[in-house]
Amino acid sequence: MMIEGALAAAATPLREDGTQLDEDAVEPLVNFFVGAGLDGILALGTMGEGILLSTAERMRVSELFVAVAPPQFAVVVHCGAQSTADTVALAAHAAEIGAAGVAVIAPPYFPLDERAMLRHFTEAARAAAPAPFYVYEFQHASGYAVPLSVLEQLRSNVPNFVGMKVSDAPWEKFEPYVIEGLDLFVGPESLIYQAMQAGAVGAVSALATAFPEAVAAAVRSGDADWTRRVGELRSAVDRYPRQSALKRVLAARGVPISEDVRAPLRRLSDDECAELDRLLPAWLELAGPAVGTEAR
Repeated sequence: MMIEGALAAAATPLREDGTQLDEDAVEPLVNFFVGAGLDGILALGTMGEGILLSTAERMRVSELFVAVAPPQFAVVVHCGAQSTADTVALAAHAAEIGAAGVAVIAPPYFPLDERAMLRHFTEAARAAAPAPFYVYEFQHASGYAVPLSVLEQLRSNVPNFVGMKVSDAPWEKFEPYVIEGLDLFVGPESLIYQAMQAGAVGAVSALATAFPEAVAAAVRSGDADWTRRVGELRSAVDRYPRQSALKRVLAARGVPISEDVRAPLRRLSDDECAELDRLLPAWLELAGPAVGTEAR
């Protein structure tokens, strides 16, 4: 399967104050994405709280997403973890269950040098083979950027390294990863137009987990105004705890998902809930006339 287009950085449904997976909510969430015209999802990334879940939980979530997705809907699984052993186990499992691709972020906390980083990505990519492998570049989350030299060596080491998701901003930090021969997915919604003009094959967007139609329009229209709209929406959402806020929007749109998140992330306060509810009609209007308050 060729992976391209508009992908949601999918929320992970949780319950019991975020301590348990909400397995029943996965299929309605995927149906919402499919009905909105998305091309796929990235499961268990930053929006999906993946690094806060246990390895067993992450495997279960990936199984659920893959199981309910229709054939042409790409489920890419983020398998980045603190240790290489856990990353390799997750990557091998994702490939085994038929994920369309595997993405891995550089491990946070310890700033790896190039030699250690190359070994980590190489082992993860080999474990994922033959599934397409993507490096997830997000300096703000990992604490350091992946050097271009590591990417060059990784291309020589593993044939299934095919692309990147890049969440760095502004454009000056993003642009170096526009590399010929690598499929590039843009993370920051405010950069969608510029990135697509530069050759990106699509976007993997946290905002698309609740406003998928708007992000799909930004990716496919070639219209800079759609990027402006989704950039404004993302800035508005980011005034709140993002994971909980976008889950609340999903619930308002008819998806049976709670606002529960895994600690130490937190739910919205009562005041934040009230404020978000007041703002939501304006957000939906900004997202465009195709976006309603009911899930499809």
